[in-house]
Amino acid sequence: MNEAGCYTQNVMSWLLIAVTAVHVIVCLILILVVLLQSGKAADLAGAFGGMGSQTVFGPRGTATLLSKATTVAAGLFMVTSLSLGILANGHARSSGSVLENRTKKAAPVQKKTTTMPLNLPSSNGSAPAPAGPPAKK
Repeated sequence: MNEAGCYTQNVMSWLLIAVTAVHVIVCLILILVVLLQSGKAADLAGAFGGMGSQTVFGPRGTATLLSKATTVAAGLFMVTSLSLGILANGHARSSGSVLENRTKKAAPVQKKTTTMPLNLPSSNGSAPAPAGPPAKK
């Protein structure tokens, strides 16, 4: 392989590693942001003396900040997922389509063979005649 092809393959490998690392970080952020969000019932719990509505940013500020963070993290997750799919597809070695491989690996045609009929014992108890070519007349 020439130097340009080797360089391109090396860059693609590093790009795949970098996008994978970003993807893992985005996944962790997305999990964290989703778990930090309070459910719809948290405001109802706060009305009955629960501590669900007493947050650092206030009851409405957190939802807006976390919902924006969720939207950004979900968008980045989709972009990195598509990028990894495209990079992995370009990185894999293809051996052609399934239909091309099927025609190349077709089963060999078997030769037609003639079989001699089996001589089964008759009902009168006599031994069967030996199988062989027909007698000449």
